[in-house]
Amino acid sequence: MAAKAKQRALTAAGTMGQTPKISRGLPTGSTLRCADNTGARELRLVQVMGYKGRLRRYPSAHVGDRVTVSVRQGTPDMKKKIFQAVIIRQRKSFRRSDGVWIKFEDNAAVIITPEGEMKGSEIRGPVAKEAAERWPRIASASSIIV
Repeated sequence: MAAKAKQRALTAAGTMGQTPKISRGLPTGSTLRCADNTGARELRLVQVMGYKGRLRRYPSAHVGDRVTVSVRQGTPDMKKKIFQAVIIRQRKSFRRSDGVWIKFEDNAAVIITPEGEMKGSEIRGPVAKEAAERWPRIASASSIIV
């Protein structure tokens, strides 16, 4: 009983369950395309939330991770601001549990609020199934789930 309550406390408001093992293809400093309609166009990955790494190893993220990003290009009110985001696509190929290898043509993220709600109202392009399973609010806003 206590373990179940502890597990529930560790997940954020917008997330569900645990993540499968996915190749980490986005180190800090990577540029991402913003796939929603918030006004940002290009994002830079600043920090990976919940990353526990090794000394002198760059933190890296994969599909479905919550990250901190800074807006590099976009509307003047969004530029140079720091937001939280969820990665929905990555160029680095990763293997699913059924044996299929998945690879997208760009790296993309969706900006979210600290509570886990989406800041925008629509998502452009496909969304990885791993991100959609972990973030149900992103799954409901996406048109294509691959």
